[in-house]
Amino acid sequence: MIIQQIINELELFAPLQYQEAYDNAGLIVGNHQKQCTGVLLSLDCTEAIIDEAIQQKCNLVISHHPLIFSGIKKINGSNFVEKTLIKAIVNNIAIYAAHTNIDNVIGGVNSKIALKVGLKNVSILDAQKGVLKKLVTFVPKTHHEKLMDALFEAGVGNIGNYSNCSFYLEGKGTFKGNINSQPFVGKAYIFSVEDEIRIEVVYPSVIQSKVISSLFQNHPYEEVSYDIYKLDNHNPLVGSGVIGELDEAMQESDFLNLLKKTFNLKFLKHSPLTDKPLKKVSLCGGSGKFLLKSAITAQADVYITSDLKYHDYFEAENKLLLVDIGHFESEQFTPEIFYDIIINKFPTFAVHLSKINTNPVNYF
Repeated sequence: MIIQQIINELELFAPLQYQEAYDNAGLIVGNHQKQCTGVLLSLDCTEAIIDEAIQQKCNLVISHHPLIFSGIKKINGSNFVEKTLIKAIVNNIAIYAAHTNIDNVIGGVNSKIALKVGLKNVSILDAQKGVLKKLVTFVPKTHHEKLMDALFEAGVGNIGNYSNCSFYLEGKGTFKGNINSQPFVGKAYIFSVEDEIRIEVVYPSVIQSKVISSLFQNHPYEEVSYDIYKLDNHNPLVGSGVIGELDEAMQESDFLNLLKKTFNLKFLKHSPLTDKPLKKVSLCGGSGKFLLKSAITAQADVYITSDLKYHDYFEAENKLLLVDIGHFESEQFTPEIFYDIIINKFPTFAVHLSKINTNPVNYF
């Protein structure tokens, strides 16, 4: 199996198009066409991780955090990034990162955290806009069902908890072919009026090439008429953070103890207690201060994230409990997501979870 096959599965789950503009997810270094000898999964990519990959005979490292965030002008081993790159290149090890793209999908990093906390009815806290499109096309009545089946198979028509969603309207289509035309119905030079159906379906923009390919392969007309509209709607399956509910309301002290046990914390930081039971829980792995207002607007009882600054805690304003559990601590289960994706598709392949704790923050 080549490295690209593994990448395909990761990007099917978390397309690179869903990463934030500042991010650098994807193949960082290496040849995607090389045979893969094994995969090592980690939160970060360091020299120690490359050493572990060598020991495990893995020539692909998949990490959550990209090794390279900003531009590099020289690679001479002057810092840990360059040292790691050199060691990976010398030992023919590819490095791949799935970062904010896997943060921003249901089933990704934040869903994993919610699962560990025990939340139910989990949904995206701040859904992305502008990642949905609408296809409008016209097809003869005789081929309506065949085309719809093909388009649904390509991935259109999924809205929230519903699939196979579409709108269609019967009408009349007109055309007149020239001497070079080979019309499916009618004849060249003859003005034709045919019974047609107008179809409207929504799809995520990341699958557009697949959708258009399916349209052309399954449409009977020589010239296919279609329109594509970019929608401003929110996509409920893509976005930042998640929100869900506990099975039963908990006292704040009990919930904080649950977090310490679940994430193996020596301590955590939080805003003043609200003295109210917690039921509705919002969270964002990694640096999530930017979602605090969204959590308050969603009327969450608590918001869990990391990398909060002193003044951030004032912004809770007793409207919710704000909790910082640490960056590494919040995302420590991310390699488990990579493991499940790969093993579910390639159950006999050599996949290893790193045993190295890469957390650069220590407590005394």
